[in-house]
Amino acid sequence: MKGKIFRNFKVFHFIFILVLTTYFFAGCGSSQNSDAFPNSVSETSVNSETDPSPSEEIVTIKGIADLVPHSELIEFVKPKLKEQGINVELVATDADNTTNEKLAKGEIDFNFFQHEPYLKEWNEANGYNLVNAGNIHVEPITAYSDKYTKKEDIPDHAVVAIPNDGTNEYRALRILEQNGFIKLNEETVKSLSASVLDIKEYLRPIEIVEIDSAQIIPTKDDYDFFITNTNKVLEAKITSTRLFSEGSDSPYANIIAVREEDLNNPAIAALVKALQDEDTRQYILDTYNGAVIPAKLDQ
Repeated sequence: MKGKIFRNFKVFHFIFILVLTTYFFAGCGSSQNSDAFPNSVSETSVNSETDPSPSEEIVTIKGIADLVPHSELIEFVKPKLKEQGINVELVATDADNTTNEKLAKGEIDFNFFQHEPYLKEWNEANGYNLVNAGNIHVEPITAYSDKYTKKEDIPDHAVVAIPNDGTNEYRALRILEQNGFIKLNEETVKSLSASVLDIKEYLRPIEIVEIDSAQIIPTKDDYDFFITNTNKVLEAKITSTRLFSEGSDSPYANIIAVREEDLNNPAIAALVKALQDEDTRQYILDTYNGAVIPAKLDQ
């Protein structure tokens, strides 16, 4: 009998120890889990306080721009755009006859070297639809001289060199007309294209020499005055006297060109806005001394 009681006691004792052990470990596990969960919430809370919003992703837009003044203006606005999370990468600072094609094919996101009339002609000739995202500056085609310091000093029968390509020849003839040397046909004024054959009347006797634009500055000593693009003068670093030029309302403002589907791209819009901002316009006036002027903006 005693043996039986002893055996029952051992069974009861074993069951008691087993239950107690199970309860102990279950309690420990519960304690550990309840401690772990609050800790993870706390870390999330701390992180959200020290870093309230995820870091903004840097957006990079690639472009091609001529060296002067285009890439210089891009460099001027880069810090402002960086603050907005936009990185502008210029893959080249020498636009050529493949630059628009690279844009159309998506190799770059924008280019900055041309005016809208040229872009429209290129679109028509090549079957693309690149668009103007914004006017930035005018490189006013300008009359220069190494012999005379003002327009009134130019003598009768003076010889003037002008570029012989369609757009720039029109621009040169227009400023000759605006400054009282010639009169163009009425139709020519509206066409944005002209040659000396479109001169209706010479108001002052002058000799006009049509020449490749790349040859004007190297041969400038052969002429009483010459008309050329101001970016060529800036790049050549010549100090000829500026006689007269286009104004800010010229239809030949240099533009940011993009693919039509990127016209409302926020990064492109930010680039255009930065280039059109008042501080950039003042930088243009302060830096280029009239050789480059801010474009007139639509109100």
